[in-house]
Parts: sequence; C-alpha cells; structure tokens
Amino acid sequence: MISEVQFKQEIDLIIKNALREDVGSGDHSSLACIPSNAKGKAHLLVKEDCVIAGLDFANLVFKEVCEQHKINFMVKDGDWVKKGDIAFVVEASSQEILKAERLVLNAMQRMSAIATKTRKFVDLLKGTTTKILDTRKTTPGFRALEKWAVKIGGGENHRFALYDMIMLKDNHIDFAGGIAQAIEKTKRYLEKNQLNLKIIVEARDLAEVKKILKAGGVYRILLDNFNYQTTQKAVDLIGNQCFTESSGGITLETAKKYALCGVDYISSGALTHSVYNKDMSLKAL
Repeated sequence: MISEVQFKQEIDLIIKNALREDVGSGDHSSLACIPSNAKGKAHLLVKEDCVIAGLDFANLVFKEVCEQHKINFMVKDGDWVKKGDIAFVVEASSQEILKAERLVLNAMQRMSAIATKTRKFVDLLKGTTTKILDTRKTTPGFRALEKWAVKIGGGENHRFALYDMIMLKDNHIDFAGGIAQAIEKTKRYLEKNQLNLKIIVEARDLAEVKKILKAGGVYRILLDNFNYQTTQKAVDLIGNQCFTESSGGITLETAKKYALCGVDYISSGALTHSVYNKDMSLKAL
C-alpha cells in the first residue's frame, strides 16, 4: 500500500489541479461584486441522509485558498447525518469561501455517497470474518479521495494503483503462457528488482486454484465470478495456505452468501463506480 506521505501528496495534487481547473485566471463573478476585504460565514447543509465524508478534505481546501480561515465542525467523518443537519460553519474571506465552494461540494457529495454505500456492505457483513474491499475502478484523477471515502465508510483499500501490489489477472496469465509461468516470472522479477510486493492471482475455476497453490508464494487468490458452491469448494481447498477474495458482480443482495462461504475479502468496483452523489449545499450566513 502507499505510504502516508504518498497519500498526502496525492491529495495535494487533487486540490491544486482542481483549483487550477475551476478558478483559472480568477473567479470573476466574485471579484466583480464582492470587496477583497469582505469577511463572510457559510455553513454546509446536509440535504440527504448519509454517512458524511470529506470534512477533513474540506478543511484542506479552505486552508489552500485561505490560510486564515476558521472552521467549526458539528460532526466528524464517518458519522451518520440526516437531512437538515449542519456539518460545519466556515469563516474566511468571502471571495475565498466562494472559490473553494464547488471543490468542497463536489468532493464531499461523492465521498459521502461512497462512504454510505461502503457502510451498507460493512453492516451487511457483520457477524462474518469477511472484509469489503474497493478496486481500481475509480474516477481518473480522483482516486485518493474515493479510496479515502471507502475507509471512512468502514471498508478497506485494495492496492492503490499498479505500483504497490502485484495482481495477475486473466490477461496477464494468458500473455505469460499460463499460471505457473506468470507466477514464476513474477517471483524472478521481484527478486531481481528487490521489490517487496504481495502477489494476488486471479482464478477462473477450481483447476486454476490448484495450479496457483502448486506454484506457491501467493498472498491472495481472487475467485473471479465463482458461484456460491464453487466458492465454498475453493475456500475448503485453499484452507490457510493464503487469503481468499471473491469478486465479480457481487452486490448487496449476494455479498452475505459469499461471506458465509468463508472468503476473507469481497471486492466491489461498485463502491466507487456506481454511486449517486449525496445532496449538500454551502450557504452564506
């Protein structure tokens, strides 16, 4: 996984690039009618029940545009909030509040949607040992925030990107000439380049599970599009030789059944690619 320093760098890049994209040569709407020395207050109004996420990010955005801002949080990231709740009150230059407004809302609305969906999976899996994971199916340029939201919702992050974990999927295996060849080549590559990366290998059926186990040295086997019965057989076959992960179209309706098969993880791209932003607004006081 990426380090805390790398993660902070990703967040900083998102903020700077988003402000560059949105502000450009200047927020001429605010510059035209609001004095530069005007001070203002605004609160974030929650307009839909959800798990709120992105409050700490909002603070970073306001800090970027106005170091002298003051922000008073009424709730914290991960809290369940209801329509009509006030999440925070911010005091700063009126121009700077408006400069930060859209980035704060865009981020918090999406992050809260992801955290809310993740929390549903987490609650559903209570009583089992299975944990919910995200995937790389994220919005380009926005990944760090979406994975942050998964954590806020109680889920866990899969690999952050291509560089922090080895994941041999069907195309890798086919291009490499088979499972044994792909795993062996990967081990040699890691040794040659002195990389300490965990290896995950995707299995399409029980025969491939057996081949992966025979090759050895794998951290986790991804059981891709297995049904319940085959998943149970795979889990029994694997035992404690490595971790197991179920993936492929798993929904809130099916997740508990896969968890009851005994898999260690369930990964779902839907946590980040199939959510509707939660409704919020930033209103002047």
